[in-house]
Amino acid sequence: MALTRTDGPLSARAPATVNYRLDGPAHKLLMHPFPRRVRAEFAERTVLDTRRGVLLHETALLPQLYVPEEDLDASLFVPSAHTTHCPFKGDATYRTLQVGDRVAENALWAYPDPLPDARWLAGYAALYWSAADAWFDEDEQVFAHLTDPYTRVDVRPTSRHVQVLAGDTVVAESRSPLVLNETGLPARWYLSPDDVRVPLEPTTTRTRCPYKGEARYWSVRLPDGRELTDAVWAYDEPLPESAHIAGRLSFLHDELTVLVDGAPA
Repeated sequence: MALTRTDGPLSARAPATVNYRLDGPAHKLLMHPFPRRVRAEFAERTVLDTRRGVLLHETALLPQLYVPEEDLDASLFVPSAHTTHCPFKGDATYRTLQVGDRVAENALWAYPDPLPDARWLAGYAALYWSAADAWFDEDEQVFAHLTDPYTRVDVRPTSRHVQVLAGDTVVAESRSPLVLNETGLPARWYLSPDDVRVPLEPTTTRTRCPYKGEARYWSVRLPDGRELTDAVWAYDEPLPESAHIAGRLSFLHDELTVLVDGAPA
């Protein structure tokens, strides 16, 4: 759930099944230390290197890394005329990242004079994840975003009956799937390739998850000739916390109906 998203305790729709009440604004901010070294590279230069980063948890948003200004290579950032206003943090100023001919416009932002309720942001800045060519958590390259300390992934074998349907067509069926639970997200069911009953055609689509790794995709070819593009994915070499799903297939619920013990997943 993380803290500030989905039904987390600090989210906009916090659970009702508690014996306490949180007083405060509907939009909540929480900052705490991120106790690992983080680096960002751009055009083969290290533009950010910190051991003193902090994570800002903000309602409905992924946690955002902020770092002390001293942990940036200031020579690579050029002030920009761009500004934005946040009603919870204040007025943000921006800087453009430039190394030689490579430029990332408005790549970095900061709140030099934050609102009183967010005064602890003074002296920190944040770099857009997409602005850097590569990010490293300690010495491991990470993708998509930093992992959230309040999110975890569990994979368990189960004997539950899983069917994947496209209308009346059985796309896949298993009584020995794996179920993957990722905090705050619906359960995902991973089946063996031997459980699939229709042709799958590989696509060039790739996505990355900081908890599972890089996924590749297939389209489903149905007997009536319809094609469901990128409706199936797998992680060939998942990250350690998701190692058990290696080579298993999961199915997009938007395109297909997934039944577990006869009920919609």
